[in-house]
Amino acid sequence: PHPQGMVLTHLKVQPGECIAVKGMVPPDAKSFALNMGRAGSDLALHFNPRFESHGDARIIICNSLQGGEWGEEQREPDFPFQPGQDTKICISFNAQELMVALPGEQQLKFPNRLGLEAIEFFSVEGDFRVKSIKFK
Repeated sequence: PHPQGMVLTHLKVQPGECIAVKGMVPPDAKSFALNMGRAGSDLALHFNPRFESHGDARIIICNSLQGGEWGEEQREPDFPFQPGQDTKICISFNAQELMVALPGEQQLKFPNRLGLEAIEFFSVEGDFRVKSIKFK
């Protein structure tokens, strides 16, 4: 189990607004995750870059969690993160999908399986030191 990092609740991030997370990936990072949705058991997006974890290396796993049940994984082989470096990630969404803007102009998309209308819950876990979170 990942140590819980930062947990934000009672948010009201609307479609088109963005959560911008800046932070540092420690040199010995194995994996980290950003979660967003209605609550810890209802996640529209579990965004999980794995440097080396669960038998995966340098891949991003995206999934949804609905009523405590995981959906189908989406695996993203483009891996823009480097251990020991600062990074910035911006997440936004609309009725159809969630968009994650990654370092180096890369963007990944994940379907809005929960039909999420506002992001009320956001958490960071694993090997990621948050420096700032902004809502734009």
